[in-house]
Amino acid sequence: MFDELRTRAPAATYFRSILVLLMGLTLTTMLTGCILNSEKPDLGLELPPDYRAGHGVTAPPKLDWWRGFRSPELTRLIEEAQTRNLDIGVAIALIVQADAQTKIASAPLLPQATLTASGTRSRPSQTTGPGGTGAGGPSERELYTAVLNASYQFDFWGKNAATSRSFEESAIATRFNKEVVVLSTIVSVATAYFLVLEAQDRLRTAQSNLAASSRILTLIQQRSAAGTASALDVAQQEALVATVRASIPPLDQTLRQNIATLALLIGRPPEYLTVRGGSLFRLGIPAVTPGIPSELLFQRPDIRAAEANLASANASVEAARAAFFPNITLTGQGGFQSAVFKLLFTPQSALYQIATQLTQPVFDGFTLEGQLDNARGQQLQFLEAYRKAVLSGFHDVEVALIAVADTTEQERLQRLAVDASRRAFELSETRLREGTIDLVTLLQAQQTLFTNEDVLDVVRASRFQAILSLFQALGGGWLPPGVAAQGVPADGFSLFVLQ
Repeated sequence: MFDELRTRAPAATYFRSILVLLMGLTLTTMLTGCILNSEKPDLGLELPPDYRAGHGVTAPPKLDWWRGFRSPELTRLIEEAQTRNLDIGVAIALIVQADAQTKIASAPLLPQATLTASGTRSRPSQTTGPGGTGAGGPSERELYTAVLNASYQFDFWGKNAATSRSFEESAIATRFNKEVVVLSTIVSVATAYFLVLEAQDRLRTAQSNLAASSRILTLIQQRSAAGTASALDVAQQEALVATVRASIPPLDQTLRQNIATLALLIGRPPEYLTVRGGSLFRLGIPAVTPGIPSELLFQRPDIRAAEANLASANASVEAARAAFFPNITLTGQGGFQSAVFKLLFTPQSALYQIATQLTQPVFDGFTLEGQLDNARGQQLQFLEAYRKAVLSGFHDVEVALIAVADTTEQERLQRLAVDASRRAFELSETRLREGTIDLVTLLQAQQTLFTNEDVLDVVRASRFQAILSLFQALGGGWLPPGVAAQGVPADGFSLFVLQ
């Protein structure tokens, strides 16, 4: 009986030791988690309840907001750019690379195993025996081996998990960066298209003004021939006609250059793109409202990218801190080895080896401390970048709202100025035909009308550019309900904090 107890005692002690070790490791992991995540300072940002210039908020913009301009050609160009733009292609390639790096960084979380199989046949020299008589042993030898090697690093301190999480967040940031490129591409296509329409509008205005000034020049030349107008009057009108004519080539240059820009944005040679265009005055003006500022934090892709970068930096700090703790690695080897191939997989040829290794950094010339300081510095960098991205988002929306309101009012007033100057010009032309007007007054009326009409085209383009800027500032549309709010706290702020 006592012999039986003595036989069982070592086994009981062994299992008790294993249990104590597991409990100790679990407790150590919990304490380490508390140590690694003990600091939670505030981000130091305040969310405004509303935009100062955002009155009458009703509904957020749609994902396909560009359709609100009611231009099939613009819609086609934007959709083509989303599939053919080369910058978007580069951004997608960066996502593939980031995902691959995440897989590499996550590999230490899983066991590593390799299978090695070999077969060798050797023949030693027959003249290496005593006295060179060839008594060196058998003439030929064979050795066959099939071994499975495995190793696993216990991630008690969370270093490998933190490193994997850091790369995962970086991969998420590349996805949001891709959305930044997509939004920038869409806005660039719309901007170039509106510049094409603006150039076409200004060309039509310039050609109309050229026809009007040429018509007046003919009347003045007729009066000069009749002796009721001087050579100075003719020269002044000729100068005005030449000025209007000289304004046409720069507008044609703008038109054709922006068509070439559109071709680049949609990934085509300029020679293969034809833009019909039209007029800014025939486009629709989409209704756009900013929503509330807290929604901007999860809507703008650049803010989400900065948020993901901050999360990646937090994980890097955690990994750098965990590097101060011991590394525990378990390695094992098992397989078969035999000098006879038919006996290779028999029980007598089996072999195995199990080893545990613990490595504790003692002194590394402050390398680990430097790595931790570097990770903290990068964390602070991304924290400030996140704060700036949020404030820049609020700034961009506020500036765009002001521009939309002011350009809308400016267009309304400019239309009044064009209408008044056109009436003045028409009256002046009528009196010129009647011979009852001073030619200086007529010249001023022409110049005022021509200038106001051109300014109206420019103001109209500025209004559309302001609308584009507002859409871009808002993140280019809003995600469907339930998608945009994932992972965002009720106060709108991220939970990422300094570690």
